[in-house]
Amino acid sequence: MKYTITVHKTIAIVSFLILSAVQFFLVYNTYELKNKQYYLQEKDLIKKEYSISVQSDLIFPGGARIIDTAMYRNLVNMERWYQQSPDSFSWHTQRILDSTVRVLRQAENVDSILEDIRKKYNIRTALTYGLAIDVLEVSFGQRQYKSIYTKEKHYPGIADSLQHAGGLWLGGDLDQVNENNKIVTVSVGGVNDRNYRIAYSFYVDSRNRQMDILQRMMPTFALSIFSILVVVLLFFVTLRNWIRQKKLSEMKSDFINSITHEFHTPLAAIIVANKTLQNEKVNVTRDTVQPLTEVIARQSDRLKTLFGQVLDITSMNVIVLKKETQSVHHLLEEILLDYRINLGGAPVQLTLEKEATRDMAQIDTFWFTTVVQNILDNAIKYNHQEHKAITVSTANDKKQLLLRIADNGVGMNTETQLNLFEKFYRGVPTLQGEAKGLGLGLFYAKQAIDAHHWKIEVISKEGAGSVFTITLPVENQSTEL
Repeated sequence: MKYTITVHKTIAIVSFLILSAVQFFLVYNTYELKNKQYYLQEKDLIKKEYSISVQSDLIFPGGARIIDTAMYRNLVNMERWYQQSPDSFSWHTQRILDSTVRVLRQAENVDSILEDIRKKYNIRTALTYGLAIDVLEVSFGQRQYKSIYTKEKHYPGIADSLQHAGGLWLGGDLDQVNENNKIVTVSVGGVNDRNYRIAYSFYVDSRNRQMDILQRMMPTFALSIFSILVVVLLFFVTLRNWIRQKKLSEMKSDFINSITHEFHTPLAAIIVANKTLQNEKVNVTRDTVQPLTEVIARQSDRLKTLFGQVLDITSMNVIVLKKETQSVHHLLEEILLDYRINLGGAPVQLTLEKEATRDMAQIDTFWFTTVVQNILDNAIKYNHQEHKAITVSTANDKKQLLLRIADNGVGMNTETQLNLFEKFYRGVPTLQGEAKGLGLGLFYAKQAIDAHHWKIEVISKEGAGSVFTITLPVENQSTEL
């Protein structure tokens, strides 16, 4: 599989997602660790003062009286129900617990205990608490206890509002109870044979526990986000540099490919002219030699210019012109003469129609030749006619000269015409298959026309050929033909 920018971006995105997931789990595990290790500074003070408040009581001041009343008053009945059937015992004890817990909730006064502790020790932390029964058992003799409640089970005879994950909820608005915010667990049991024993827990936590933990984790969050941003930044810098290097490499390659293409035309003309001179059958006279030597001279000058372009390997997007006032007709005659030599007898009818009466213009010979030759190359390349016909004509329009190059090739659709001068665009197929080339000829032709501040228009229809019209200003001086 070819390694492209899309593949690079896909790999980068997948890697970024993996990195983000790893960072998320690391931060989450850090949060959980902080949560477990979170220690309320006032915890020992609260535990001490609470223990003093209930040292001769249960759950809260006055709580023992309520539970004793409910339990001892019903112990005999509980034993009878237990002996009758376990179901009867379970149902009746649940009803007793339901009513007892309701009474305990109404009498619960731990909030006032916490408020007194806060005032006594000037505690500024906003506190929340939870109070719940964990286990309740009864004994009918021989200290064998029968469970009537444990927080691990759900009891249908007790209202759901009274049952909590922490046990039978007696008071407080703490949302989550756990070992991290437990202040104390108290287990109390009687010494008589007929008695009960109870275990309950007291939970206290900061109301802003999560925010407090998050604030403590800010350095971790900042470091995590910073590391991700650094990775993303490095990726974009690397990708940008890679794309830049890739473009520079492509520009070099384009330049070399274009120059190689340009080398072919003058070399071919020189080779053909030289072979003609070497042909013993040709009657060598000054009249026959002169045109051939002129072809060799012109094409040698073009090669020299091309070599200068190679040595000055700056981007061909920036064209430096060396304009001179010249006759467009004379330049076209020379260009077409050299081009006919390159055709080498191919079935191509190349016609020049000089209808313009004013043809003197400021022109860079090298780039003008490049423009015309590239258009001619495309006119032949994208043509499947048995006899290819190309007509080069000139005409005047006010102070301008219109140079038209018409062919009988395959023509172009609307989409191709819109993108015709784009770099690497090759939207015109031939019947024999895709024509060879890099899609650079017309791109450089358009660059040269823009550098001259000329205009170029294309009229084409699929199957009916194309007409390229170049509009350039002419000098006031006219040239007789």
